[in-house]
Amino acid sequence: MGRGKIEIKRIENATSRQVTFSKRRAGLLKKAQELSVLCDAEVAVIIFSSTGKLFEFSSSGMKRTLSRYNKCLDRSETSLVQYEAERQQSKEVNILKDEIAKLRMTHLRMIGKELKGLSLKDLQHLEHQLSEGILAVKGRKEQLLLEQLEKSRLQEQRAMVENEALRKQVEELKSLVPSTERPMPPFLEFQPLERKYALVKPDVISSNVVCNCAVEKQGDSDTSLHLGLSTDVYCKRKAPEIASCSNDSGAEMDQS
Repeated sequence: MGRGKIEIKRIENATSRQVTFSKRRAGLLKKAQELSVLCDAEVAVIIFSSTGKLFEFSSSGMKRTLSRYNKCLDRSETSLVQYEAERQQSKEVNILKDEIAKLRMTHLRMIGKELKGLSLKDLQHLEHQLSEGILAVKGRKEQLLLEQLEKSRLQEQRAMVENEALRKQVEELKSLVPSTERPMPPFLEFQPLERKYALVKPDVISSNVVCNCAVEKQGDSDTSLHLGLSTDVYCKRKAPEIASCSNDSGAEMDQS
């Protein structure tokens, strides 16, 4: 007859518990040895009894097996951490891709594209957003224009102050340098002399003409002096006038 199944639980009897421990420990170590030999595996078994005694088995040395175990454990933890990080990054990448797609669609709709599929309420909301955006743009533009105008006004004031300072410097320099220019004489008013010719006898005409011409010459010479003309220039200009006077006098005598 085969052995029946026993319930796996703690054995309350200390003697039976110790006997069972010894039998099963020996069987476990034997199975571990057989596994290492048959399958060419590296097997290590560590057993502590209820009283604290140590029992172990290792097919390749306990320290070597434990060192290998620690390396594998660290590698497993690192791999697990890397896997979790990659999974989190992949999740974040997917979220970012979705947000980029939404933003691209919003941008297209803001410029009047991809409007199909929008309801009347969505279109009204889009129109409201565009209106607010236009108002914001206009406000910013006006602000920039006012800033530029204020900047130009300040530059103009600065230029006026600099010009005033330069003008004062020029006036100070003029006051320091003595004036070497001669004062210009005032212009004299020119009054032409009236010419009066009378009908006299021929013998008197020549003398009168000569006298009148002499008087006119003297008067005109004064005038020429006032005008700044030289005597030679004046004589050259008056010679034809004297000759014409003589001719006119002779003609009047012949008519008489």
